[in-house]
Parts: sequence; C-alpha cells; structure tokens
Amino acid sequence: MSNAAGGTPSSARILIASLVGTAVEFYDFYIYATAASLVFGPLFFPVASPSAQLMAAYGSFGIAFLARPLGSIVFGHFGDRIGRKSTLVASLLLMGGSTVLIGLLPTYDSIGWLAPFLLCVLRFGQGFGLGGEWGGAVLLAVENAPPSHRARYGMFPQIGAPVGFIAANGLFLLLGEFLTPAQFQDWGWRLPFLGSAVLVLLGLWVRLKLTETPAFAKALEQGPPPAVPLAEVARDFPRQTLGGTFAAIACFALFYLATAFALGYGTTTLGYSRTAFLGVQLGAILFLAVGIIAAGWWADLASPRRVLMAGCVMTALVGLALAPMMASGSLTVVGLFLCLALLVMGFVYGPLGAWLPSLFPARVRYTGTSMTFNLGGILGGGIAPVLAQSLAQSGGLPYVGAYLAGAALISLAALYPLRGRPGAVAVETPGP
Repeated sequence: MSNAAGGTPSSARILIASLVGTAVEFYDFYIYATAASLVFGPLFFPVASPSAQLMAAYGSFGIAFLARPLGSIVFGHFGDRIGRKSTLVASLLLMGGSTVLIGLLPTYDSIGWLAPFLLCVLRFGQGFGLGGEWGGAVLLAVENAPPSHRARYGMFPQIGAPVGFIAANGLFLLLGEFLTPAQFQDWGWRLPFLGSAVLVLLGLWVRLKLTETPAFAKALEQGPPPAVPLAEVARDFPRQTLGGTFAAIACFALFYLATAFALGYGTTTLGYSRTAFLGVQLGAILFLAVGIIAAGWWADLASPRRVLMAGCVMTALVGLALAPMMASGSLTVVGLFLCLALLVMGFVYGPLGAWLPSLFPARVRYTGTSMTFNLGGILGGGIAPVLAQSLAQSGGLPYVGAYLAGAALISLAALYPLRGRPGAVAVETPGP
C-alpha cells in the first residue's frame, strides 16, 4: 500500500473511504437533529406546550451522546484487537440500520408510549454506531498518511461532516419545497431516513475493498493486542484521555448551537420559515468545509494543537457575537453569524483528526481516540441544544453566548498542557 504524498490510487481510495463513511454516518446523525427540531416533538412527544415538545425532542437527540462512549468502548475494543476494517464495517451497519428503522417507526397516535420508547432505542443505536465510526475513520486516514501530511489526511473524515450535513439538510429543504406542511408532517420526514439505506450500501462498497493500516499491522508484529484496551487506556493514559475529552468540548458546543439549536430557535422564537432557515444553514455549512481545509493545511505547517488553541480563542469571540447577531431581526445577519460560527468550527474540529490519535500508541489508539472524542461529545454536544434552549428562555441569547464562550475556554485550558509528539501516530509511542 502506497502512502505517497502525491496521492496514488490506494491513497485516494483510503481518503475516499474515510470521507464517505463519515459522510454517511453524519448524514444519519444530522437528519435526526433536523427532524427533532422540526417534527419529532408533536409526532412522538404530544404535550401541550410546543416549547416542551421541542425540549423532549432535543432530549431524545441527546440519548445518542450517552450511547457514543459505550460504542467507542465496544468498537474500540475490537478495533484494537482485530483491526480497523471489520470494526468500521460493523459500525456503519449498526447506525445505518437504526436510521432506516426510524423511518418506519409508527408515531404516538398509532402505538402510544411505545413510539417514543422505540424512537429512543433506535436513537441509542445511532449513537452506539457513531461511537465506533469517527475514531476508526480517522485512524484509517492518519495511520496511512506520510509524516508531512497527517493533518491533511486527518481532515478528510472531518470533511464528511459538512458533506453529510449538506446531504441531510438539502434533502429536507427539497422536501419543504415540494411537499405541503401537512404532507411533510405526515410522511415526508420519513424519506431521508429511508434513503439512508442507499448511502450505507455505498459506504460498505468502498470500505470492504480496504486493507488494514500499516500502524496496526506493525503493532501486531511487536506483540499481541491488549486483552482489554480500555483498561490499558485507563491505567496508562489518564491524562491524555481527560485532556483530549475536554479539548473536544468546544467543537461540539459550537456545532450544535449553530445547527440544531439555531434551527429550532430560529423557526420558533424568531419566526423564520423552515425553508428559509434551512437554506441559510445549507449555505453556512460550506464555511465549515472551508475552515476544516484551512485548518488542516495550517496544522501541517505548525501543529494540530496550536491550531486547535487558536480555534478556541476564535470560538470564545463567536460566543460574544451570538446574541447581537442572532437577535438582529435580519435573516441575512443571522446567516452571516452562522457562516462565521461554522468557519471557526473548522479550526476546533478539523485538527482533532490528527491531534487525538497522537495522544495514544497504536495498540490502544482506536479505544483512546474514540473515547476522548465521544466523551467530549457528551459534555459539549449532548446537552447543548437542551441547555441553550433553557438558557434562551430564562435569560435570553446572551446567556447562550456566554455558555459557548465558557466551553471554548475549557477546551483551551485542556489543550495547553498536552503537547503532542512529532511522528507519534506513525512512530510509537507517546508516554503516559
């Protein structure tokens, strides 16, 4: 397998596999976030207050963040013991299957309390699958990367995020254009979930053609895999696990405030139409891709940690801009804020693909990388829409902005003492 920096067919296939897989997974994840903001409240949680419906829907959204660390433990265990390829295929099947079943799920009017219960179970399945997806896709990229291109290789799974978001919200936008609100509420929302089956098949076709990464093969040559990777991570790398977890908080908080919370708040409290706001978000997400690419190049020239720290400072400034721009009364100004927020998000998200794996040796890297990323997801993203909605109702948007700035400062403080080692992904290993 060639790792030439110029990009051989095998290199291209690796990068496409890491991007396509995460695009499929994030598509599945985002269509739930969008549906939770738009329709799941009245369909699965029929309570008197629309605001309470939205809060309940956001609560079901957060279940996946609780499942993700569990998924990272299970998939990390097998990813460190039997290999990256098989584990990535399994994670894709689990999340894709859960998504398709959500599209077939009866609502509360048909089966009563069983409907929200099954919705939460399937949401758990989505999160469990995604818990093993991101870490494996990142390792697939960076463990095949030449030393001078690790951040740029590591940004390809990250680009799957805006690609999946564009596919998800673009489809919801088209449905909004061609269906009446009643049709969308009745059956139209199901189509993006059912359409996930096609995307999963595409992801499987690409990933089944892969081989194991050189770093994993070398780790097996040096000794047997760990019996319990999680135990080794907890025993030998507690500082890296804790620091990596808190370093990931800023990217999750920023993203879900600029997407799920903004969509729900914009289409309810601010009174913008769903179609108009989705269109604005669809344009803004392109800036996330730009930010990820710029951060990847910068991180190879400087270091992923340095870029992440700069991104945290920028995120705190975005928090200060949130209230005046979101409450401006102009959808154009709101759109500019979303563009700014998602551009900055690229700088606290893109370099994670190269930085987090550098904290752990190959023998436990799948577990360590997945655990830190997904625990950060709980702290930064799992409660973000619910907490932001509550803060907005009780104190207004300035409180939401302060929450975002606080998350950025926490990540900045976590990054400061964790200096990565050059070559740590390819040449073993950073010490505990």
